[in-house]
Amino acid sequence: MRHFLIVLASLFCFGLNAQITKEIFESFKLQERRDVSYYFPEEYDKDKKHPLIVVLDADYLFEQVVANAKFYSKFHGMPESIIVGIHQSEGSIRFDDCAFDKQTGLPSEKGNKFFEFLGMEIIPYLDLNYNTAPFKMIVGYDITANFENYWLFKDRSVFNAFINISPTLAPDMEIHIPSRLEAMNQQIFYQLIVEGEKSKQRPKIMSMNNAIKAISKENLHYYFDEYPSADHISIVTYGIGKAFDNIFGMFKPISPKEYKTQILTSEEPVFNYLENKYKTIEDLFGIKKTVDLNDVMAIYAGTRKKEDFESLKPLSDMCKVEFPETMLGFYFEGEYYEQLGEPKKALRTFEKAFGMDEIDFLTKEMALEKIDALKADFGF
Repeated sequence: MRHFLIVLASLFCFGLNAQITKEIFESFKLQERRDVSYYFPEEYDKDKKHPLIVVLDADYLFEQVVANAKFYSKFHGMPESIIVGIHQSEGSIRFDDCAFDKQTGLPSEKGNKFFEFLGMEIIPYLDLNYNTAPFKMIVGYDITANFENYWLFKDRSVFNAFINISPTLAPDMEIHIPSRLEAMNQQIFYQLIVEGEKSKQRPKIMSMNNAIKAISKENLHYYFDEYPSADHISIVTYGIGKAFDNIFGMFKPISPKEYKTQILTSEEPVFNYLENKYKTIEDLFGIKKTVDLNDVMAIYAGTRKKEDFESLKPLSDMCKVEFPETMLGFYFEGEYYEQLGEPKKALRTFEKAFGMDEIDFLTKEMALEKIDALKADFGF
């Protein structure tokens, strides 16, 4: 696909290590030049897949989305993402981009061109030049929030996640959106954020909320957040972080609450919880996440609490792959053989652990204590 990019400004630095760049994108679909901003993670890795987040109304939303994405990825709440912001504040451009027919509620001629600009130029450009993950999100406010819903009218949406902030809904969209969400056969995350202030749009939005809540499908992940003290303007500053928390909640390390209410109460082997968590992440987001040490320790604590020592073996195998230079895998394997009643294997395995790097609470002294205890008990 041919396109031209004219660099307008680079706010921090150039190249792949740049945090934010602003450019002029010459669109053949729109037959005009458009201001576009890009954010790339500070530690951008071309061999690692990154979700793509498209932000409409970038003049108002882009910096807020970037700030939240940086915070959540820094503290493991979401994967590092590539963010593209489409600027629409000049003149009446946002209303032209997102205009709809007052009878059908469908995009106008310019709206169709803008739809193609995003789906056939912006997204393919980023997919071609950067290692984007299959998981894509779109964020909009007011009229642009309404516009993002048109991707639900496709048999398969290019976007997996929608953050809808106080939408100004086109005619009958409160009916069409729930209908399309119910019909979709792909994983969809749909976040609706609304203010408490009364408006002409509120009855339609609440009707839509009730209709979506009534849908029972495993592939639809719906979240509704209302902020009573916000009005239609201030709502822009509310809820984006909470939306990320909802949509990317699976990425967060296992919490104490999760440990108590889900791991300890489950009748399945403890290791299954960890295995299922990371498989779900890969299936939902198309990203193979590195196993978090916090999660390993939570599962280890669970095996001891529930005396599920069989889970120690697959946990040790995982740790040998994920933490190969540390004593983690061999120490857990040593405990497995110890509980299995195979002291010779346990002794040899703890000796291997002793020769490797310490990690977290596991120290060489602990491995040595295990070795000395086995020798004393069995006379090795």
